[in-house]
Amino acid sequence: MSLKIWLNGALVDEADAKVSVFDHGLLYGDGVFEGIRVYDAKIFECQAHVDRLYESAKGIRLVIKMSKEELISAMEETVKANGIENGYIRLLVTRGVGTLGLNPFICKNSCVFIIADNIQLYPEELYETGMKIISAVTVRNHPLAVPPQIKSLNYLNNILAKIEALDNDVPEAIMYNHMGFVAEATGDNVFIVKKGIVYTPPVEAGSLGGITRSVVIELAKKENIEVIEKNLTRFDLYSADEFFLTGTAAEVIGIVEIDGREIGEGKPGPITKLLRKKFFDYAHS
Repeated sequence: MSLKIWLNGALVDEADAKVSVFDHGLLYGDGVFEGIRVYDAKIFECQAHVDRLYESAKGIRLVIKMSKEELISAMEETVKANGIENGYIRLLVTRGVGTLGLNPFICKNSCVFIIADNIQLYPEELYETGMKIISAVTVRNHPLAVPPQIKSLNYLNNILAKIEALDNDVPEAIMYNHMGFVAEATGDNVFIVKKGIVYTPPVEAGSLGGITRSVVIELAKKENIEVIEKNLTRFDLYSADEFFLTGTAAEVIGIVEIDGREIGEGKPGPITKLLRKKFFDYAHS
């Protein structure tokens, strides 16, 4: 059965879900997006994702010609049309059709489309055994170039680091900022545990303010686990007792090796496993 894609106000068959080659989202990566989970047929942290989308759009002066309520209704319609119980939504807003020039204000109407499908980012066994990763040579974009809070369609910076990971036969890479501090992974936020305290880089270091990140921080606090946002170095990662990543698709996944250095006892640690369980319970509550 073909997917139903929501495109500019209507559900269409995936074969008919087409955008113009003159759309500035295609020509220049000019647009914003959100990746959103669906658990038990409910859109996870829906309002937080929609709020972030509109904030990203405002950051690049992109006008979304729909209200938040209309957009949420469109997502719910798309999820229902595709029978998604536990899956993934990709919500995109492009600048729309323009010319071959850079001027974004020639584009009169933004293009909105919604894909609802199934997703599994990592094999299930990796959540039990933990993941090996590397440090990327590719430096995270300078925050004065592209603010990390903007979840834009131009993901080339992340893709270059992802290529490094895949070239080294691992699924993920840690990206560092221009000052040498940890920013984020190619698609996930970074957490470490040291002496029972959880540390994560601040958004200013070059990371996206992840929705899953925020949920995990709150879940940790409810378990009376101290969480501190601070700049982290490569050595902090190497010497961590535990190390895990969070993201919409990844959820919570433990890291057991980086750059050939074993983390802790070489398996996901107790705080990582606790927060993964608490996240699962919260997502399905």
